[in-house]
Amino acid sequence: MKERFEEIRVEIVQNDKAIVAAVNRRLALVTELWELKAQLGLGTVDPDRERRLRNALAEANTGRLSAAGLERLITDLLDLTKRELSAR
Repeated sequence: MKERFEEIRVEIVQNDKAIVAAVNRRLALVTELWELKAQLGLGTVDPDRERRLRNALAEANTGRLSAAGLERLITDLLDLTKRELSAR
């Protein structure tokens, strides 16, 4: 039992590291997107795109994450992205 306990903890850390890597990749991609939008004279925020993202992620959510939990995650991710990139 103790062995499985440690295996689960290791897997959780690996998963959390993957989340951090995915967020950093998202920031890099959004940075590139915002640069392209600036060249085209477009604003950085697109409410319709955010709505479509929320819908797509809701459809993709087949796990234990509740609809409310997913909504919170998306809101926090979008807010974090805007905060991180606005600080640069």
